Amino acid sequence: MSVGRMGGGGHGFRGVDEDAQRKLNAEAPRIANLRGRIVALFRPYLGKIVITGLIVIVGAALAVIPPLIVQRVFDDALFPPAGGPNLGLLGRLVAAMIGLYLTSSALGVLQTWLTSSVGNRVTGDLRVRLFEHLQAMELGFFTRTKTGVIQSRLQNDVGAVSGVLTNTVTSILGNVVTVASALVAMVLIDWRLTLIAVVLMPILVFIQRRVGQVRAKIAAQTQESLSELTSITQETLSVSGILLSKAFNRQRTESARYQKENGNQIALQVKRAMSGQGFFAVVQVIMASIPAVIYLVAGYLIDGGVDSITAGTIVAFTTVQARLLQPLMGLMRVALDLQTSGAIFARIFEYLDMTPAIADAPDAIDVTDGPGPMGRIEFRDVCFRYPDAAPDTRPTLTDVTFAAEPGQHVAFVGPSGAGKSTVLYLAPRLYETTEGAVLFAGTDVRRLTQESIIDHVGIVSQETYLFHATIKENLLYAKPDATQAEIEEACTAANIHHIITGFEHGYDTVVGERGYRLSGGEKQRIAIARVLLKDPPVLLLDEATSALDTVSERVVQEALDNVAEGRTTLTIAHRLSTVVGADVIHVLEAGRIVETGTHQELLALGGLYASLAAQQMEAAKIEGIEPKAYPERRADKAPSPESRDVFAGSAGFAMVAQQQDAPWPPMG
Repeated sequence: MSVGRMGGGGHGFRGVDEDAQRKLNAEAPRIANLRGRIVALFRPYLGKIVITGLIVIVGAALAVIPPLIVQRVFDDALFPPAGGPNLGLLGRLVAAMIGLYLTSSALGVLQTWLTSSVGNRVTGDLRVRLFEHLQAMELGFFTRTKTGVIQSRLQNDVGAVSGVLTNTVTSILGNVVTVASALVAMVLIDWRLTLIAVVLMPILVFIQRRVGQVRAKIAAQTQESLSELTSITQETLSVSGILLSKAFNRQRTESARYQKENGNQIALQVKRAMSGQGFFAVVQVIMASIPAVIYLVAGYLIDGGVDSITAGTIVAFTTVQARLLQPLMGLMRVALDLQTSGAIFARIFEYLDMTPAIADAPDAIDVTDGPGPMGRIEFRDVCFRYPDAAPDTRPTLTDVTFAAEPGQHVAFVGPSGAGKSTVLYLAPRLYETTEGAVLFAGTDVRRLTQESIIDHVGIVSQETYLFHATIKENLLYAKPDATQAEIEEACTAANIHHIITGFEHGYDTVVGERGYRLSGGEKQRIAIARVLLKDPPVLLLDEATSALDTVSERVVQEALDNVAEGRTTLTIAHRLSTVVGADVIHVLEAGRIVETGTHQELLALGGLYASLAAQQMEAAKIEGIEPKAYPERRADKAPSPESRDVFAGSAGFAMVAQQQDAPWPPMG
């Protein structure tokens, strides 16, 4: 069967051919599953939905009674078969009509409250469920996905189906009951006129399905465009993004990029709004024309001797038929909305269906239940390749084996891309090893709960993240129930308390977006204080001072030394001066540990470490760094005199012998 092409809003529709029908049949299971999942969202609110349904049914039934009363008003009260108007009956019928209208209005208000309550709660549940699921995703997911795209799924997509969740159930139920009761009333009034009124409905339903498919496709494109628009906004209008665009004078370029995508979004929104409008225009014309056709047919029937059709019959029938237009249009619009929102629901469920690459084993245990000493970390023949890495690229880590004993300071150095940061990601199981095993307190991390691992680890990274909140609120993120005394003690150990108290609002100072109201050193020390407040037995330092100036580095390094007291510490450093006092240093190259030893031993070895040291000291000479500019390192943390002599002799850089705390610039 083929339906002729119809114009409407610039978007026509054609009959479903055999290939299209086969595609629809193939999609049927997926669509049925999608509908089932949408229905499941309403189960927690079944009681309210049942009450709403009863109200809708009663309200819809009441809505078709007035036309039947109208028939009696005309035939029995105003124009009775004999005599003049029956005013007593007329008064009672009018009172009944007014009472019905008042009752329907009251039920409508109650229905709106219940509908809004259920719909918005379902929307809220869906948003929270998606947010919690995204939080459970592994770190790799967020490194592969734009933040703006994630935000769009959480806000734009859920927001786009909010109206459907809020109104669909009551709209369908109310309109179905209204249409059904109206049809029953029409049959009771005159079955012949009813046949004329509904003859075109099956064709309209068939065409509506085709229009829905077109709108669903446009809806998916619209949400994709919204994702890109949100992503551009998030990237460009963040503090970092706006600073970058101003630094390179790219504001016009960014505006042009935004304007282009915004233009695409406008076009899609217009396209979405207009799709199917021709169809609805045709439906309205047909439904509006039916009364005229009824008048014509009634005239022929009366002329043919059918005396059962009276003026009251015609008025009542056309009144009921007029009431049929709105719910019928509503049902068709809901059907189109469901088809349209189906594409958006699919996008939401696509995220909900993603399985985190890292999840607790069914028999996972707490770290404290493990057999080994708390704070011991061991890598056994660990190999790792990032999930999205090309198959022909070398692994990020290959056969990495080492152990960090409780309270030991273990450092990792090497060229960029050697795999140092990956070691720190694997230790708390932020990524999963490809081969080999990582042991935490004597237990394979895959047999431990992720929550218990993270509870025993503190991380200080090169890029400190602070929320747009007060200093105190940022610190309480580590320990929500910390007292003011505990906060001040942590900040004192991190060398930041005296600075905070110097601010006008002290600990209630708002740090700004990503902490941009603070200097780099101040942000790092607040991050260190946050870790101190957590008080973990294991500390992971990922180039925590490499982005700081030399003076700030010295202060932050001292704070880090305080934090590391009595904790197992894994440190990544480009500036070798920050790890001179480590208990053991592992040198990585191309994903492998190529050298291991103390600072003194590695210099004496004359390998990669000694080469890196020589390069950095040469860079320091070029920069003209003077050792006298930096205070002496704490005596209990300084390397031995022998270490200083070896370091100075091997590299020919006397300043190191005089001053071990001189920060070196990172390699080029």
